[in-house]
Amino acid sequence: FRLTGKEALTQLPSLGAPAGAAQGRVHVKQCELLQLSRKQKRLCRREPGLAETLRDSIRLGIVECQLQFRSERWNCSLEGRTSLLKRGFKETAFLYAVSSAALTHSLARACSAGRMERCTCDDSPGLENRKAWQWGVCGDNLKYSTKFLKKFLGQKRIGKDLRARVDIHNTNVGIKAVKNGLRTTCKCHGVSGSCAVRTCWKQLSPFHEIGRLLKLRYDDAVKVFSTSNDAVGHSELAGPPRHGHAPRHPPAPRATDLVYVEDSPSFCRPSKYSLGTAGRTCSREGNCDSMCCGRGYNTQSRLVTFSCHCQVQWCCYVECQQCMQEEVVYSCKQ
Repeated sequence: FRLTGKEALTQLPSLGAPAGAAQGRVHVKQCELLQLSRKQKRLCRREPGLAETLRDSIRLGIVECQLQFRSERWNCSLEGRTSLLKRGFKETAFLYAVSSAALTHSLARACSAGRMERCTCDDSPGLENRKAWQWGVCGDNLKYSTKFLKKFLGQKRIGKDLRARVDIHNTNVGIKAVKNGLRTTCKCHGVSGSCAVRTCWKQLSPFHEIGRLLKLRYDDAVKVFSTSNDAVGHSELAGPPRHGHAPRHPPAPRATDLVYVEDSPSFCRPSKYSLGTAGRTCSREGNCDSMCCGRGYNTQSRLVTFSCHCQVQWCCYVECQQCMQEEVVYSCKQ
């Protein structure tokens, strides 16, 4: 299960069908339409609500990826995604991480929203989660989400396969990013705002915060290679020597580092990985020189209409005038 984007564009039937057998058939149909392995489809069919959650997670990951890379040469477009996932670039590392993060986040939220049959609110020890429902709150069930995700992804034995190790490492970086964003939220209940009764529950950070963190990990991604560890009897990932480490003992990447094995292409020209940057809009003071790869950019003026001089009228509506202003747009040359 990887974030190719094709699944999100597939027109899936709605789950608003009649209850019972008919709804069960709809759920099975959704599972068949998703690009899953045989084992994953079997798990999907056994988990009502999972297919819709998978689809939501794909959309969540795509939207966040495109938001984080909107000003970069590679803008996380769906064009070339399949070819990109076959390589070991930094961009591939981000795709694996944001995909697993989106799935972890969506599963935890689906549990607390009651969209999954086999899980419900978070029941972590030490919190008053079991009483929380009385006050209309429900903790995000990250415990169930991560446990199910490991089973769903089925991280098999990988031996000396460097690329498989890299993909699993980056997948786990995405899961850890969601875990790091888990917060304890508390609410007081009592007369005149007193805290006679306090209810606490676990709540995930907004996914945009997780996406921003993963983008920082991408900016500092580490190029790795495989090295043999005689002590444990198998190969491990190793990065460039850090200050204070002997060159013959290269350090392993940190658990929070995104890792890659191949230098990325420039993404300046159309290729099997992207459409290039020709025609992309840019900021003259910001990223035009970088995005346009030295080809220069076109400048175009246009008039845009917007609401202005708005006033609240008695009692219940806002009255605005229509104003026009000139806007300058910059776009990369061919």
